[in-house]
Amino acid sequence: MSDLVADLLAGKHSALARVITQIENRSPGYREIISDLHQHTGTADVIGVTGSPGAGKSTLVDKVAATYREQGQTVGVIAIDPSSPFSGGAVLGDRIRMASNAGDMDMFFRSMSARGSLGGLSTATTDAVTALDAFGKDKIIVETVGAGQNEVDIVRTADTVAVLVPPGSGDDVQMLKAGILEIGDVFVVNKADLDGADRTVQQLREMLQGRSGRPDSGHHGPTELAPEHGDASDDDLDEEEDESETWNPPIVETVANRGDGVEDFLDALANHGEYLDRTGRREGQARERFAAEIRTLLREDANELLVDELDRRGGIEHYVDAVIERDTDPYTVVDEVLAPLRACLDERRDES
Repeated sequence: MSDLVADLLAGKHSALARVITQIENRSPGYREIISDLHQHTGTADVIGVTGSPGAGKSTLVDKVAATYREQGQTVGVIAIDPSSPFSGGAVLGDRIRMASNAGDMDMFFRSMSARGSLGGLSTATTDAVTALDAFGKDKIIVETVGAGQNEVDIVRTADTVAVLVPPGSGDDVQMLKAGILEIGDVFVVNKADLDGADRTVQQLREMLQGRSGRPDSGHHGPTELAPEHGDASDDDLDEEEDESETWNPPIVETVANRGDGVEDFLDALANHGEYLDRTGRREGQARERFAAEIRTLLREDANELLVDELDRRGGIEHYVDAVIERDTDPYTVVDEVLAPLRACLDERRDES
């Protein structure tokens, strides 16, 4: 274990900041750091906050973090911002909108660049959550760009997903049909003091009622467990009913800049956490997240290996020229480049 990891586990915020910087920059050795930290994770509640631009995500996250701190809980916030096309860095600067928690050492905030990742989430975000979890933060909040349908990526990181919708914007509510509606565990109509809030709540309620009962309700479906053998007792039936229940996402109205409705929002988050524990879905979500993370890392690493192999063979332009001249075709090129890998895997398979 490196001194940096030891300092992070000892609760030094400077070490936490340095680790997240190494993670975001993909500096040499960051993978070893994440490997060392992984065994110290699994205790934090991870909350995703997403929604259309202008819905007031940052203001609500600021109030939520402040309320958690008043309750004596430690908080880590990762705000995913759009990337600068020049430096690749974050450009929105959510720090300005989270001023109420400035100077609180138990409230750690980090603005991270989306780096072109769909939905504003990157592999670095998952690793940053790992670092905050290992550090011992009780609550970790991931706030995303709010770029649209691809925001579903947040499901891979968060235990509970909150979707914010501004009032009086029928187009925003209709947009939810494109995908975000499917991932929300809690829906928030923020700026509920504005005209159109009641109509927006009603639209959301109608859309959620139309979704009710579907197996993919929420960003997790029901967990169905049947007795293994024999006739089920009343206790067995009660247990089966509890474990096969579905989560019906609540709609919470808030006015974040005044703090109105924040307690109701926290209650909804807590209720969803209790649901995950009661039904066993928390473990199921963890399995899904790790499976998705492994697949992502495999794709990234395999892509790097193949890029190196292409460069060794003269670069992709060499093959593009051959395809343009009709001397070969893309499928044949792929087969040729992958042939050594397939041969190696076949050999290992034969040996085993």
